Amino acid sequence: MVTRELELERLETAHTSRSVCPVERYLSIFRDHWSLLIMRELLDHPRRFNELKKSLISITSKTLSERLAELVEAEVILRTAYPEVPVRVVYSLTEKGQDFDQILEAVRFWGEKWMPLEKAL
Repeated sequence: MVTRELELERLETAHTSRSVCPVERYLSIFRDHWSLLIMRELLDHPRRFNELKKSLISITSKTLSERLAELVEAEVILRTAYPEVPVRVVYSLTEKGQDFDQILEAVRFWGEKWMPLEKAL
């Protein structure tokens, strides 16, 4: 199993490498369906951790935490902690993350065309 440190190092290397193709750089950030679904949720409006957890029904807290940290590291989402007791943390899209709406719209279009609900896995 890959440790979190090795995974983050891999992400940074892929993210900064000029020899890796753009598709590989994209996949180094959005490597699983959870990352895509988190981005989908944040396109609507900023959300707190528990709001994301509730909207992504089967995600574990550990996976959500890991994916959020990776997306913050990739600078597509912003983590804002407010100095309250208890601390309130809100996740929102950066300018880079807001550009994701074009990608999600293309995925949505493809899914509607080629993966009708009755044939979904």
